[in-house]
Amino acid sequence: MSAAEEGSVFHRARGRTLDAFPAEKESEWKGPFYFILGADPQFGLMKAWSTGDCDNGGDEWEQEIRLTEQAVQAINRLNPKPKFFVLCGDLIHAMPGKPWRTEQTEDLKRVLRTVDRAIPLVLVSGNHDIGNAPTAETVEEFCQTWGDDYFSFWVGGVLFLVLNSQLYQNPSQCPSLKQAQDQWLDEQLSIARQRHCQHAIVFQHIPLFLESIDEDDDDYFNLSKPTRKKLADKLIHAGVKVVFSGHYHRNAGGTYQNLDMVVSSAIGCQLGRDPHGLRVVVVTAEKIVHRYYSLDELSEKGIEGDLMDLIKKK
Repeated sequence: MSAAEEGSVFHRARGRTLDAFPAEKESEWKGPFYFILGADPQFGLMKAWSTGDCDNGGDEWEQEIRLTEQAVQAINRLNPKPKFFVLCGDLIHAMPGKPWRTEQTEDLKRVLRTVDRAIPLVLVSGNHDIGNAPTAETVEEFCQTWGDDYFSFWVGGVLFLVLNSQLYQNPSQCPSLKQAQDQWLDEQLSIARQRHCQHAIVFQHIPLFLESIDEDDDDYFNLSKPTRKKLADKLIHAGVKVVFSGHYHRNAGGTYQNLDMVVSSAIGCQLGRDPHGLRVVVVTAEKIVHRYYSLDELSEKGIEGDLMDLIKKK
């Protein structure tokens, strides 16, 4: 498949936006819609976790392929179709420079090419995608492979912001990239305030917090206290309603003032008791409603009636 053909499948974010949703056509509220959120397919982690060698293991990922194929098949059968399918980071397990990275990437691309072309993909960078301490080179590799590492887009009067959370977690090797994202985010949040958008929603890989804004620093699964508080206050001031993330491989979350932090479990390896799954997110004029489904449940039963009623409500 040529780069141009692949680009039409993945609708890669370029120029800090997503061309699948032209802003001039999507900036006004048009009625309820929904999207599907997944996280952490992370091809290779299940084997690495089972052997206790997460740094160097991960030479098999057949389980993740099957699970991601099941997720795609379930999404493709949904009617009406979701507006988009967002993956909140850790697309693969192999870090930059590690063995099997190319093979994991190609296998994930092969599975994602089967997503219905009427359902755009929104791809978020995770720490395994760009490294725990990203560099300009690892970020550029992600951008060339999957699209921009941060960007915004409009759907039906709702502003969506995709952030590179690793630039908040550890920007030590690329401080200029963090500065650029900070400036861009300030500009986007100013637009959100000025335009009085119906809702503003953020996607990022690492959660602001797992349960409470005041919880201890985890040094891995959440952002540091000063960072999370500063970012959360900035988002709240601009009217952002919810932040969706992955990374924890378990469902979690909490509320800070009027900002909901939703941590969604993984398509791939589970580190808790949640099933492999996807989250259905319904956006109405008044609220954002979401529900986590196991892959089996969504495959066999589809979306429940009460959510469908919200989607179809005029």
